[in-house]
Amino acid sequence: MNAGTIGEDALIRRLAKLLPGRADVVAGIGDDCAVVRTGRRDAFDLLLKSDPVIEGVHFTQTAPAEAIGHKALGRVLSDIAAMGGEPLWGLIDLVAPASVPVKRLEGIYRGLATLARRQGVAIVGGDTSRGKTLEIHVFAVGRIPRGRAVLRSGGKPGDVLYVTGSLGGSGQERHLRFEPRLAEGQWLAAGKWATAMMDVSDGLATDLRRLTAACGTGAVIEAARIPISTVAKRLKDRRTPLEHALSDGEDFELLFTVSLRKAAAFETAWRRQFRLACNRIGELTEKSGRLELETRGIRRVLKVRGYEHFT
Repeated sequence: MNAGTIGEDALIRRLAKLLPGRADVVAGIGDDCAVVRTGRRDAFDLLLKSDPVIEGVHFTQTAPAEAIGHKALGRVLSDIAAMGGEPLWGLIDLVAPASVPVKRLEGIYRGLATLARRQGVAIVGGDTSRGKTLEIHVFAVGRIPRGRAVLRSGGKPGDVLYVTGSLGGSGQERHLRFEPRLAEGQWLAAGKWATAMMDVSDGLATDLRRLTAACGTGAVIEAARIPISTVAKRLKDRRTPLEHALSDGEDFELLFTVSLRKAAAFETAWRRQFRLACNRIGELTEKSGRLELETRGIRRVLKVRGYEHFT
C-alpha cells in the first residue's frame, strides 16, 4: 500500500486518526478550515488554514511570478471564504533552489501582497529554506462570529445545491487569476442562507462527493444547469465542455446548499446583492453516497471525477 493506491481522501483519514485534538477545537480535519474557540466569552471563532503551491504541481516554470503569488494566498483565502469568514493574518514559508532569480521571488511576493492588501490581510512572518523545487506555503488566520462558521456537514436531503461563477478550463491560466469569493461567503454566512458550503478546488464532481459525504446524503445535479466557462466551451480535446466543468478543478468558486423553503427568497436576495452569477444545479437526496447526473430527464450515476492528489 502507498499513497498512490489509496488516494488523497483515504490518506487524510488514516493520518487524522494519529493526531491529537483539544476541547477548544470546534471543527478540525475534514473541513475547508479548522475552527477553534479560545475562550467562553469570545465574540469570534478563529479559522485556521494552510496550503502549498508547488512548481510542477500548481504552476509551471513559465508562470508569471505575480500570478503565482496571487494564487498562493488566494487558495487559502478561498477556503476562508467557504466558511463565511474574514481573513486577518498570514504567514509565508518559501522553499526555493539557490538558483532562482531574486527578481522572480520578489515578483511572487508582490503578487501575494497585492491580494493581501485588497482583502485586508497582514502578512506577519514566515520562513525560508533551500529546496529542490520552488514552493510557497501559506498559513492564514481568519475569524467569524462565534458559532456562525458554515461547515460542509450542515446540508439535509431536499436542500438546494448552488455554485457561483462558472466552471472548467482552469488550466488556461484561470487557476492563476481567480478571485476568492470572500464577500459572497461572508454574506451567505451572515444571512444564514447556506446550510453547508465548500470551495470548488478539485473539480465539482470530486468536491460534491466530499460535501455529500460530510452531510451523509446523496445528490442529483442537472447537466443543463451546470455553468460552463467560456474557456471550457472553446477547448478542443477528447472531453466535452461538461466534463471539463465537472472535473478540471481549481475554479475556486463556492459550492453550497440552501434550505428548499428559503431558496426562492435567497435567489432574489442574491440578485440584488451581487452581479456574480449563482446557479441552482441540483439538490441533496436521501440516497447516502449516491451522486446522479440528470441529462434530458434521465438520471445516471455520476462517474466523472475531478483532480485527486497521489492518484
